[in-house]
Amino acid sequence: MSTSSQPQFRYTQTPSKVLHLRNLPWECSEEELVELCKPFGKIVNTKCNVGANRNQAFVEFVDLNQAISMVSYYASSSEPAQVRGKTVYIQYSNRHEIVNNKGPGDTPGNVLLVTIEGVEANDVTIETIHLVFSAFGFVHKIATFEKAAGFQALIQFTDAETASSARDALDAHVTSCHLRISYSAHTDLNIKFQSHRSRDYTNPYLPVNPTAMEGLMQPVVGPDGKKQEPQSNVLLASIENMQYAVTVDVLHTVFSAFGAVQKIAIFEKNGGTQALIQYPDVMTAAVAKESLEGHCIYDGGYCKLHLSYSRHTDLNVKV
Repeated sequence: MSTSSQPQFRYTQTPSKVLHLRNLPWECSEEELVELCKPFGKIVNTKCNVGANRNQAFVEFVDLNQAISMVSYYASSSEPAQVRGKTVYIQYSNRHEIVNNKGPGDTPGNVLLVTIEGVEANDVTIETIHLVFSAFGFVHKIATFEKAAGFQALIQFTDAETASSARDALDAHVTSCHLRISYSAHTDLNIKFQSHRSRDYTNPYLPVNPTAMEGLMQPVVGPDGKKQEPQSNVLLASIENMQYAVTVDVLHTVFSAFGAVQKIAIFEKNGGTQALIQYPDVMTAAVAKESLEGHCIYDGGYCKLHLSYSRHTDLNVKV
């Protein structure tokens, strides 16, 4: 069996008579593809040398059952599909036919333009977009905006190969909303601030612009109709039942379990001990807040944490 850790098949996709083949040898020819696939049926079209590394291809069978037969065979076989000794990864394509005429948006690149139909701008968060697309590889940057076509997002991957896999799997994907995906002419998005509309996951120290975080600074209404606390990348921690000393080092150990802690400030207020903990982004702070609210630093209920979001976005720590 193949020793590769990469799954050879993606079972969650709807069967199609078009198969997507990955990890092919460099400049794999149409003849080699046909040779691999012809035991399972008649090939009516192919698209070779797709992706930045030119190691992907699409193969269209004349009949859906023939494509299912090939996928099923290699899913249960102890020997993986191979071309020139290289293991080939096979999955169903989201497309039902191969169109070889390239138009605008069909030239593979590492940045995808995603149009999300059937939603308002506030219905889909940047965290949801990141969660969906990071299933295919590391997402470097995301920028969202509204155009006449609807709510759109630019998603930057490491390379065109990863972007191609995501596009093939998700284009025309329908759940509660409909995705239309094409390649963007961009290669490197210019993200100036972390905000609810844009993220740079390669630069955790990129500043959070308060004006850019309008969606976070304005009152947010929850499902119950009540106002929710505006989020921030800085948490305010109140420490109750403080039987043991809580130092900067102790807080750093506790809070860095959820991401890089940039700054910490401890102070006394109203007879109690409080601290400000700064993360690089709101998302990390939100995860830490949800996980640590009510958490006791020491066993026995000692040094219990109560957390809220601070209005600060960048602490001024002088010493």
